[in-house]
Amino acid sequence: MTNSPPLIVGLGEALYDLLPAGPALGGAPLNAAVQAHQLGNNSVVASRIGRDALGQSLLDDLVDRGMDTVFIQSDDDAATGTVAITLHDGEPEYDIHSGVAWDRIAWDKSLSSLAKRCDAVCFGTLGQRLEPARSTIQQFVTTANQAVRLFDVNLRQDYFSAELLEAACRAASIVKMNEAELAIIAPLLGLVQKEEIWQMLEHFDLDLFVLTRGKLGTALYSANSVTLGQPVRFAAEPEADSSARAMPAARRSCTVRPTTGRYSKPPTWPTGSAPLLPPARAPRRSFPPTCSRPAENDSRFTPGRPAISLPVSRGRCRVFPQ
Repeated sequence: MTNSPPLIVGLGEALYDLLPAGPALGGAPLNAAVQAHQLGNNSVVASRIGRDALGQSLLDDLVDRGMDTVFIQSDDDAATGTVAITLHDGEPEYDIHSGVAWDRIAWDKSLSSLAKRCDAVCFGTLGQRLEPARSTIQQFVTTANQAVRLFDVNLRQDYFSAELLEAACRAASIVKMNEAELAIIAPLLGLVQKEEIWQMLEHFDLDLFVLTRGKLGTALYSANSVTLGQPVRFAAEPEADSSARAMPAARRSCTVRPTTGRYSKPPTWPTGSAPLLPPARAPRRSFPPTCSRPAENDSRFTPGRPAISLPVSRGRCRVFPQ
């Protein structure tokens, strides 16, 4: 056991949101790494930027925060990623520019070494929209079999498919999505309405399923418990978009798995035309009969406890009420 902080990787898109007020650093994996770093973890971003002014600004921003940038690759031929964001009736609309530097993240010895020694990795859907980034992210997650593997679903435009979602869920140990994304993903994966969360926990052998519910807060599901977060209260930001509402990285760093037992088995990415769901296994618990949320008298239900987890020592998971 070591007292050094967990090594947490934000893997995938690193970009700038082009907001009406000006460029803002963004990208879900980058946001996860930055917030985990603010909580005292050893957090790094693994991505790719262009050799341009925005790329240098991104590096400078992370360095100013005290973060290591050695795992951010540079590209001579592609620009740093950008997302044009416009607000219509208060709701953001995204134009995610394609063929940018983070679409070209390359697998190399540096990333291989990082994958083998990290304690947690956060990866998403958007970062896997194109090759070679898709293969690089999948190779990293497969190699990081000792780590917490958080699949942070971020459905944008048409940059996702049933096959990609199914493969990423198989490779993950924790899956996080919002209510709108769950409504899209459930039918794509052939899940039964009102039981989809329990089915995902079972079929993909997940440790946790994290459902963000907007102003109602976050719900954490495990095989035998549900913890509901407190409603969110914060001052309105008229020009904020989703990048300004990044889920606290404490939740992303909540579990550091032991390296023995079933956790030592590497995740597998199916090839070819695999079925959307893994083969059925003997159940380790019964699904609720009609609803994905237990009744309040259910022993698994803990009302009033916020779903917040704090950075942990290696090899253990500790979940704290706020």
